[in-house]
Amino acid sequence: MLIYHTSDWHLGRMLYGRSLLPDQEHFLNNVFLPQAERERPAAVIIAGDVYDRQVASLEAIELFDRTLDRLVELGVKVFAISGNHDGAGRMAIMKGALRRSGVYIATTLEETLEPVTLTEGGESVQLVLLPHKDPSELRDFLGDEGLRGETACMEALLARVRPRLDPKLPSILIAHCFAAGASVSESESVFVGGSGQVSPGVFDGFSYTALGHLHGPQAVGDNVRYSGSPLKYSVSESGQRKCFMRLEISGGKIACTPVDIAPLRDVRRIEGSFDELISRSTEDYVELELTDTEPVLMAAQRLRPCYPNLLSVINSWTVNAAGERAGKLSGRDEQSVFSAFMKDVCGLETEDGDLELFRDIWKEVQL
Repeated sequence: MLIYHTSDWHLGRMLYGRSLLPDQEHFLNNVFLPQAERERPAAVIIAGDVYDRQVASLEAIELFDRTLDRLVELGVKVFAISGNHDGAGRMAIMKGALRRSGVYIATTLEETLEPVTLTEGGESVQLVLLPHKDPSELRDFLGDEGLRGETACMEALLARVRPRLDPKLPSILIAHCFAAGASVSESESVFVGGSGQVSPGVFDGFSYTALGHLHGPQAVGDNVRYSGSPLKYSVSESGQRKCFMRLEISGGKIACTPVDIAPLRDVRRIEGSFDELISRSTEDYVELELTDTEPVLMAAQRLRPCYPNLLSVINSWTVNAAGERAGKLSGRDEQSVFSAFMKDVCGLETEDGDLELFRDIWKEVQL
């Protein structure tokens, strides 16, 4: 039996004000769905954060709808949970009818206590769907106000799930959380979406735990894995591998292999002098870091024709020089600061007319 594990699609995501929907559409229509068409997996697992916002855009919803429709056409079942970015209530619309088409969207903890058994090709596996919930929601559901912390709450919930599983069959837990020991990027934090750290030990007993929440693919324990996001959603992810997981179940054992994803446009950080950078070009999303030791005026405007998807320009000279100037100019009056700026940044000596104009403008600003 073949199953795909993916997560954190974040449909509708923006990157520095740019919509990534064309890139997400490319991933789904030209990478993910063609692979599913070739291999016809028994199921696709989406471990949360299907959307980037709780109130998803119409375009994001339509893209997800088309993707589900194609998977159903291929006879592929879908097991998805709501993540902290998803609007669980909105995702729950029509989920009863969708189940009859083989699309399981779990948004409540009641559904966690109802494992689903999937059988194909002489193999069977049990799937437990645990949507993202904060500790207070877990405590209310469990009726135990004495539980404290994410680990204790999740451990108590899964203690109720395990007796419902057939010990003779392999089991897959689908969850959306931050597992202790996992690596994060700048687009995430230790308490992303209010989710605290969970000890990987709470997943003991499951044959495989399919996690979502963190964007870097990684293992955080025996058979506990993040698939990571299919695309790079911040410059801090520029060095990350992007993939989804291919799970093969044979003889009750689960083997995991990552499948790399080639994006429509990469997200990269590039260093070099202004002259070096302006001699190149790319349509990737880029953050450029200038290594010049002299100021470069209007760098972004001049570089943008070569980099149409330019995200930002960092001038290390400006940062260092600003710190040095601030130290030198501490305690000096506004006129001295203006004169120093004209000399250091513009390379010009201020004349009497310049100073008179500055004083007049400064007075107007002070009014």
